[in-house]
Amino acid sequence: MPNMRIAVLGIGLMGFPMARRLCEAGHTVHAWNRSTDKAERLLPFGASVHATPAEAVKDADCVITMLDHGAVVAQVLFGQGTAAAMRPGALLIDMSSIKPAEARDHAQRLQALGLRCLDAPVSGGTIGAEQGTLAIMAGGAFTDFDEATPVLAVLGRPTLVGPAGSGQLAKLANQMIVGITIGAVAEALLLCEKGGADMAQVKAAITGGFADSRILQVHGQRMVARDFAPRGRMNVQLKDMRNALSTAAEIGFEAPITAALEQLYAEGVAHGDAELDQSALFVELARRNQMV
Repeated sequence: MPNMRIAVLGIGLMGFPMARRLCEAGHTVHAWNRSTDKAERLLPFGASVHATPAEAVKDADCVITMLDHGAVVAQVLFGQGTAAAMRPGALLIDMSSIKPAEARDHAQRLQALGLRCLDAPVSGGTIGAEQGTLAIMAGGAFTDFDEATPVLAVLGRPTLVGPAGSGQLAKLANQMIVGITIGAVAEALLLCEKGGADMAQVKAAITGGFADSRILQVHGQRMVARDFAPRGRMNVQLKDMRNALSTAAEIGFEAPITAALEQLYAEGVAHGDAELDQSALFVELARRNQMV
């Protein structure tokens, strides 16, 4: 794979290990983050750090964004002159999780500036980012996806799922399944503990059966250990559930299961759990049952 000049905007929990992997793969990485000290962690890996996103992207072949939500993506790209600073024909890969409608709007605005783009959100959390095993769901043109595939393959397993906005639809599907399943695992394990069973042994007993899943193994273990240090935060999961409900409303789709879980995550966040891992929905359900 030839060396590419890649700008990475957003060097947080996910952006840092992703940018580090790109450095280690031999690419020339230019980094920007609102808090410069987070971007400076990439200096030992050979990255260049810039004071503004516009400076970071000006000579890039490819620009990767990993930002908090759609409004921030729009502000960075269009409010701070980043898109205007990109060279004509450059490829933007937005790996943030935003609304499909926002992704389609950004695509139109970027195309009007002579730029190409993919929306390519990810699943796999910080573990997947560190190990390069992210599930990458891409929306956009096949030719752009084909060009981006060698870069994305450093980060995980990319799949083109449809035109602009489709990657974000797939991510919403992913987050609906994740958020709902975390709720099922938490409720089931708490029921067992309330009834006198050993949660760790229940998890072991279920392993290998039809109810087994990566959520049971990863998030279920966090529940057993009461380890809610943030990997994917509660408030981010809540954002994703709300984005799913907003998109469902736009297209006339009823999503009652997602709506029920959105309420539970919202209550957990309201009770002070916003910055905990998304598996801390367990805490909210335990609180309801006087188990904390």
